[in-house]
Amino acid sequence: MPDLFDTIEPQGHDAPRPLADRLRPTSLGDVIGQEQVLGPDAPLGAMLAAGSLSSLILWGPPGVGKTTIARLLAGQTDLHFEQISAIFTGVPELRKVFEAARFRRKQGKGTLLFVDEIHRFNKTQQDGFLPYMEDGTILLVGATTENPSFELNTALLSRAQVLILNRLALSDLERLAQRAEKELGRPLPLDSGARDALIEMADGDGRALLNLIEQVAAWRGTGKLTVETLTTRLMKRATKYDKSGDEHYNLISALHKSVRGSDPDAALYWLARMLAGGEDPRFLARRITRMAVEDVGLADQQAQSICLQAWETFERLGSPEGELALAQAVTYLALAPKSNAGYAAYKAAMDAARKTGSEPPPRHILNAPTRLMKEQGFGAGYAYDHDQEDAFSGQNYFPETMKRPVYYVPVDRGFERDLKKRVEFFAGLRAKRQGNKVD
Repeated sequence: MPDLFDTIEPQGHDAPRPLADRLRPTSLGDVIGQEQVLGPDAPLGAMLAAGSLSSLILWGPPGVGKTTIARLLAGQTDLHFEQISAIFTGVPELRKVFEAARFRRKQGKGTLLFVDEIHRFNKTQQDGFLPYMEDGTILLVGATTENPSFELNTALLSRAQVLILNRLALSDLERLAQRAEKELGRPLPLDSGARDALIEMADGDGRALLNLIEQVAAWRGTGKLTVETLTTRLMKRATKYDKSGDEHYNLISALHKSVRGSDPDAALYWLARMLAGGEDPRFLARRITRMAVEDVGLADQQAQSICLQAWETFERLGSPEGELALAQAVTYLALAPKSNAGYAAYKAAMDAARKTGSEPPPRHILNAPTRLMKEQGFGAGYAYDHDQEDAFSGQNYFPETMKRPVYYVPVDRGFERDLKKRVEFFAGLRAKRQGNKVD
């Protein structure tokens, strides 16, 4: 996807230039909103000050300046700027680009190769960049909206520094709007509420804001437009959400952590964001139930049931009515007492099982259905718990070679407060029955 102030095909002298093209920054100091990579002490600022620019992967959402930064870096380092898109470029075109860069190098001119949507190249194509990066034929600057850790080869990542570009804040977009008004020679015909609404419509995308401003500036009429008039004339920009990409995992993580953090308002917000973005409610029902198992556990015995009931309610009602049941389940989970003691105990037991997987149970709890097994001592000495006065024998049920571990440590919250008392009671009784002192 092209980026903020992306390259525009050459036009005739009389052809109107898009606002984004006219506002293209001419220096890195003019780039808005990326001080974390461009500042004097930031990665790019330090590289340029030292006169040593390495290959880069620019990772960030659309419309934040990836193409612009790459172009300006080429100008500041006196490198030839070559731009390709992974969407439209195949192996034959790549070979031509590399050969041209090699020829250019022989003439004493380096090449900054900007690859837009670099994550769309497959593994073989990505490997093709490596020898040209290593021998200095190209300085690679790749742009991606997807997490490089998942989409780019380890070998490629080891030869480039990943820089994260942020979506533009509202204050950044306001600065961009002011630049646009200066370029247009007049203020936008919007009252304060409509101006705020216009900036919010851009959703952190500078190019989207400039396109919206260009539409507003073209409207004829007198007076300032209100929010109602603006939203009638402009369609809201579609929410950025990819059900199989980074945004999917980012938002479900935000929902899960909000529930774990006992914040019902934040949990409802992230649930709404995912539903508004088109997420499958059944996926959310499954993940919400998982939250009950992992983060509420036995601290609230109703939590899992409420989630399963919400899931079933959605299946019966469908969307959008059934989504309210999911929202109520999320609210309940956020306010429920939290415990991951059961989850932690299960993981610890699984780890121990992997390490001691061949150890047999103690003989006294083995069945002895044959005479031979009885003669071998199977089942000998087993104490039937229900025959005890308090229905508790205190016998050992772990392999005889294992030192007794402790996996389940209930918290002092919710129903687990009662379970904790039971654990402590049985531990004391077991120690007494086995002739040990209680710690």
